[in-house]
Amino acid sequence: MPPQITIRAAVEADYDAVARITRDSYLAAGYFDDAEHPYMRKIQDVALRAGQATIWVAERNSEVVGSVTLATAGEPYADIALPDELEFRMLVVDPAVQRSGAGKAMVDAIINHARSLPGITGVALTTGETWESAHGLYRKAGFRRVPERDWFVPGTDTKLLVYRLDL
Repeated sequence: MPPQITIRAAVEADYDAVARITRDSYLAAGYFDDAEHPYMRKIQDVALRAGQATIWVAERNSEVVGSVTLATAGEPYADIALPDELEFRMLVVDPAVQRSGAGKAMVDAIINHARSLPGITGVALTTGETWESAHGLYRKAGFRRVPERDWFVPGTDTKLLVYRLDL
């Protein structure tokens, strides 16, 4: 049985690991081919993100193996959240330990957290059109596609898909 995964709020000591895992995950998945792309630089600025959103980490054996960013409508890191939704973004797992349960543990923790928030009736997320492993994780957790909310990265032809889980 694999070691237990703990989900907790990120602290400053985690920021380097979160930046590395985010960069490595996006590059390994082929989302970007350059760590210096402006969006890649932005998502690696974990201190800035932590000042504007909630960041959680997945930890196994005292090592950070994944992270996720949470936001609600109107917050700087909310792209698509409606007033009754918790949105999560940038869910990443270290490529060295992907498919080990860390992603599922984070999604389960997000859903449980959302159920505890007053006025929140759903969880929403955006994912890339070709990110099949992510789609599978979300479908297994009960998320459904909301194609009428799909959108394009501004200034590009990159389509992003929206999923929602009703609580």
